[in-house]
Amino acid sequence: MLRWVALILLALLLALGVKLWAGEWGFREIARLQAQIAEQKAENAKLKQRNDQLQADVEDLRSGKDAIEERARTELGLIKPDEVFYQVVEPAPGEARVGADKKNDAQH
Repeated sequence: MLRWVALILLALLLALGVKLWAGEWGFREIARLQAQIAEQKAENAKLKQRNDQLQADVEDLRSGKDAIEERARTELGLIKPDEVFYQVVEPAPGEARVGADKKNDAQH
């Protein structure tokens, strides 16, 4: 009789061990969920930083004309009446080569 009780307890212990390691809420599942939580926290931190930057931009646009002027200059090409605008245009890679070849041909 004592042997049967010991065998039943051993079987229950093994069943609980298997459930603990491989069950629905076992160690593997908990480790996977913890990794997922850490990944989500990293994503949330990145999005919070982006939101903070956007909020700072909104505050700049609301509070001062400097930010509005900067945006107008970079995005719309604003030039004030007393300013002189210089635009430097780089030649395309093929254009520079063709011009140099023509110049060399003219010298020979």
